[in-house]
Amino acid sequence: MKDTVQPMTAESVGELLREAGAEVMVRSGRSDSYSAPREFSFEVKALFKNGMGLHVVARQFNYRDPWEAEGRVNDLVDVMLLRDGALTPLPKGYPYFQGIDEECGLDEEKLREVIDCVKKVNVKLYLLQEMTGDL
Repeated sequence: MKDTVQPMTAESVGELLREAGAEVMVRSGRSDSYSAPREFSFEVKALFKNGMGLHVVARQFNYRDPWEAEGRVNDLVDVMLLRDGALTPLPKGYPYFQGIDEECGLDEEKLREVIDCVKKVNVKLYLLQEMTGDL
């Protein structure tokens, strides 16, 4: 039985976002010490050319091996959507961020879908949907 879940690192998530054309900042939040005080293991912020941003946070490690000797990985991440530096949902008609500003528990495949979706957003839809009362 092959494990198809792809572990994510700050570097791998940053690379996904760079490949999509975003400017990226990466920060690890937890040291190798088990008692590190931060609540996340890494975070990545990205800004796309259309002005939309993503804040990707891996909140905790999953342990695949006994005694936590090897295999500290992040299988899932939480993603917050930013517009002009503030949290925002996407306009109607998109498969993500509908009425919410955070998608939780995304694996790498879903993260790739979210990245692709957000980089293609036409920000003029916000103005249009604000004018029509849909947003």
